[in-house]
Amino acid sequence: MEFVKLEGRPLKGKELELLKDFLKRNDLDYDQGIEYSVCLLDENYRIQATGSAEQNVLKCIAVDKSARGFGLSGTIISSLTQYEFENGRSHILIYTKPENREMFGDLGFYPVLMTDEVLFLENRKNGFEEFVNRLISESPKEALNPDMVIGSIVANCNPFTYGHRYLAEQALACCDYVHVMVLADNRSSFGADERFFMVQEGLRDLPRVIVHQAADYVISAATFPTYFIKEKVRGEKAGCQLDLELFGKRIAPALKITTRFVGTEPVCAVTGHYNEEMKKILPGHGISVMEIERKRSGGEAISATEVRKWYEKGDFEGMRNLVPETTLEYLEKKKKGQRPKG
Repeated sequence: MEFVKLEGRPLKGKELELLKDFLKRNDLDYDQGIEYSVCLLDENYRIQATGSAEQNVLKCIAVDKSARGFGLSGTIISSLTQYEFENGRSHILIYTKPENREMFGDLGFYPVLMTDEVLFLENRKNGFEEFVNRLISESPKEALNPDMVIGSIVANCNPFTYGHRYLAEQALACCDYVHVMVLADNRSSFGADERFFMVQEGLRDLPRVIVHQAADYVISAATFPTYFIKEKVRGEKAGCQLDLELFGKRIAPALKITTRFVGTEPVCAVTGHYNEEMKKILPGHGISVMEIERKRSGGEAISATEVRKWYEKGDFEGMRNLVPETTLEYLEKKKKGQRPKG
C-alpha cells in the first residue's frame, strides 16, 4: 500500500479539520500546543496515520485500525524525530497510555515512570539516571548525609520575586539544606535559562540553598499533555500524579529529601489543585508537605503575574517592592536590550 506524506507547522484549514476528525475517531483530542504534524494519506486522501510534536514532546500519535501492520507508526516517529533533531532537540519525550508501552519500546523509547493512567517515555536509555546523577553532583556531600534534614522547593519563578525568596528562607529555617528546582518549561514569559539565572542570583547569599535546573523530569501543568485522556479534570489529576510519583519515588530518595515546601495559592485553581494532590501523594513516599503563607506587599500576596504586568509597562518602580534587586537589575537590562546574563 502506498501512502502520501502531509506535514505542516502546524496544519491549517481543511487539513487541520481532517486531522482533528481522524484523532477523534481514534479516541484522541487535538492538542492546541502542537507546532508540527505529520500525516500519512491513502490514495483517497484519507489519513491513515499521524503524529505531532510540541517542543521536544511527541503527541497525538495514531494509526487507523485498517492500516496497522504496515510499519506506519515507525514512519511517523522517524519523521518526527528528524524534525526534532533539525530543531536542535535531542532529548525526546512521549506521554501516552500504559498499553502502548510495547509499541513505543519497539520504536526506541524507554519508560521513565508508569502510573495507572500515564506512561512517560524518553529516547535515552539512561536519561533519568544521568539527570539524577547531575542533581547529586551539584549537591554538597554533607547535603547527601541521611542525618541531615533536607527540603525542596519546585517553582517556575517567572520571574523570581520576594515571594520565592521568602519561601526559600522559611524552608531553610526548618532544614539543613534546601534544593530549589526551577522548571525547565520554555512556554513561560521568561526562558528556562533566564529564570534559572534570576533564581541563582536571588538566592546566592543563602549558602545552604542548592539551585537546580529541573530539566524535563519535573512536569508542570503547562507541559503535561491530556490529549489521550477524555475528561479534562481527570487529565489534570493524572498529570499531577505522574509528576508527584516521579518526584516521590525517584528524585526525592536520591537527594534524601523529606519535606517539600509550597506557598499558599489563593488565585490559580490549577496550582491550588496541584498542592492538594501533593498533600495526598507525597506523604505516602515519606515526604511531608509544608504549606507556607505567601509573603505580602501592600496587603496583597506577591505575585509573579503582577510583576510581569509592571514589566510589560516598563514600570520598574512599580515592581521594586515585589522583586529583589538582582531580579530588578536583570529585567531593566533585558528591557533595554542590553543582553543581560542568563
